[in-house]
Amino acid sequence: MGKKMFILLLISALSFGTILSGCGSDEDEPTILRVGEVTRSIFYAPQYVALSQGFFEDEGLEVELTTTWGGDKTMTTLLANGIDIALVGSETSIYVYQQGSDDPIINFAQLTQTDGSFLVSRDPISSFSWELLKGSTFLGQRKGGMPQMAGEFALKKHGIDPHNDMELIQNIEFANIASAFASGTGDFVQLFEPTATVFEQEGTGYVMASFGIESGHLPYTVYMSKQSFIKNNKDAIQKYTNAIHRAQKWVETSSIQQIKDAISPYFEDIDGEIIELVIDRYRDQGSYAADPIVDEDEWNNLLDVMIEAGELEERAPHQILVDNSFAKKAIDNLE
Repeated sequence: MGKKMFILLLISALSFGTILSGCGSDEDEPTILRVGEVTRSIFYAPQYVALSQGFFEDEGLEVELTTTWGGDKTMTTLLANGIDIALVGSETSIYVYQQGSDDPIINFAQLTQTDGSFLVSRDPISSFSWELLKGSTFLGQRKGGMPQMAGEFALKKHGIDPHNDMELIQNIEFANIASAFASGTGDFVQLFEPTATVFEQEGTGYVMASFGIESGHLPYTVYMSKQSFIKNNKDAIQKYTNAIHRAQKWVETSSIQQIKDAISPYFEDIDGEIIELVIDRYRDQGSYAADPIVDEDEWNNLLDVMIEAGELEERAPHQILVDNSFAKKAIDNLE
């Protein structure tokens, strides 16, 4: 889905938004926070650790987690007050800002700091070179989304014009990209885990490179909320950020098996060995943010990626769309 359709959905959401739900007022009752995740992914391991290890409960929170499936739907749900907090790419908050919203979406805690997709080849290549993609058919992600923008950024970094040097296919729904490749479409594909690892084990495809490594550190997946909600629920946002940072440090210091055991209940259909391989791959390339701060250098890298993709009209100020006060306090609280 492109930026124009995204904007139409945002306008629609703003037109029927309801009154903020607010948080629980009884001090003896847990504060309920409705959280929408853009997809269910091992990429978000620290979030499931915070849930399974009781870190939210320790903060007096009850988190109602919903998978909202896609950046457009996640942001629409947030704008319409169907959720209190969204876990989604920071680019969505920038798209809202570009429309001149009087209640902007504020990024307050970062969960992942790289792209989470990989370049997968149909055939094994012993000596891979990015030049091999020229003249190939490439199955990419949807236009305007961070995976596609990060992918194109990496390709251009290696001297490849994705719209002229290859046949770029990006009109296939996210859920169908893997099956399209498995059915014979494309020479290369941009895939997320665990599909990339599963394809390797099956001999369906072979991981050649990481778009996360190639595109650098970005505020890739971030917790965000309406400015008004944060203003009225500062204590709840702080407690939420505390729990997330505690989970980040837990993931950083725990064994792969411990992390797998902690998040497996959220991935019942995925083999435990696959989960371990994916966790190891993401942790090894530094995809999991070590703390919740949305760094300004990473933010500027995101803006560069969006500009390169032609999806940004003007640079969105870090100081307006990011509030690191909760992240900084969470770090101090854990020290």
